[in-house]
Amino acid sequence: MDVASVASEVMPYVSAAVGAYGAAVLAKTQEAAAQSTVGLGTRILQRLFGRGDEASQAAIGELAEHPEDADYVAALRLVIRKALEAEPALAAEIRAMLPAGPSVSASGARSVAVGGSNSGLIITGDDARVEYPR
Repeated sequence: MDVASVASEVMPYVSAAVGAYGAAVLAKTQEAAAQSTVGLGTRILQRLFGRGDEASQAAIGELAEHPEDADYVAALRLVIRKALEAEPALAAEIRAMLPAGPSVSASGARSVAVGGSNSGLIITGDDARVEYPR
């Protein structure tokens, strides 16, 4: 299991929870957490950082102050990644908390992976041209 990918996968949930509750997100109880993105993010953060170490508190607080800033999202993702690397069993537990999504992968030159449906064009190749009839 790649802990970097787990850290990336939890970020939408964690960011939603921090956005909803701010820096006090760890003070929310599991019973109060709804079965939603925010609720899952809260439960993930509680499981990861319930004891509230300094690095996690700082990263959560900074993301709460700057929820749209990719650098603060990346900073919290790194703290999460380090926590998961330090405890492989915890990483497996967090992975199990995530909803099962469609498995989408692409490999090879100019491959494209689309999860769900695509409503637009996907063009690969050199000098590709799209012409619409007039």
